[in-house]
Amino acid sequence: MNLPTKITFARIIAVVMMIITLFVLSVIPGWQTIEIANTGINLVFLILFVFFVVACYTDHLDGKLARKNNQVTDLGKFLDPVADKLLVNSLVIFLVAPTVFAPYIPGSCAPVISFNIWCAIILVARDIVVDALRFIAASKGTVIAANIFGKLKTVLEMVAIGAVLLNGFPFRYFDTSWPAGLHIADILVYLATAASFISGVIYVVQNKHVFKEGKKNA
Repeated sequence: MNLPTKITFARIIAVVMMIITLFVLSVIPGWQTIEIANTGINLVFLILFVFFVVACYTDHLDGKLARKNNQVTDLGKFLDPVADKLLVNSLVIFLVAPTVFAPYIPGSCAPVISFNIWCAIILVARDIVVDALRFIAASKGTVIAANIFGKLKTVLEMVAIGAVLLNGFPFRYFDTSWPAGLHIADILVYLATAASFISGVIYVVQNKHVFKEGKKNA
């Protein structure tokens, strides 16, 4: 196992430990964490944000090292998307109902911004469809390259997750100029969802020949 693959594998282990830790914290009776300096940011969520940023950087780092040192392996190709989807989708699901999955959030953090459940469903479903499409294409020797909307989706999704983890900070100071109940963090989530949906449709339309070939071979 080379260095880039070790970094990817370590990221998977770290994400699993994150999920276990969040579960343990959610079942501790009567435990309550603190808000950071009246910003609306919960301490645990701030730690999650730092972890998320570091994980995103290691995702960039392992790919860069693999290409630079010619260390691209089949194991690395398999583990890298697993690590990415595990990190992003687990946080998206967690942030759908933070007051449920994180009952330790103090009342002073209200209002707590959450991830729109329909956006979460679209994001997760899109990843499943695109990954399945790539799997079918790879089995036939075809590589599906990322399109511009796919890259935009990745950036917007990371920004949206970060904004929700920080409970809208620092955008929340401008939320008063928007309609009641709407936050800039919510708009980022909607933009990420739109880019995700569009990129998914483009992937399927541009590579629909993969399904036709499969039907012919069958």
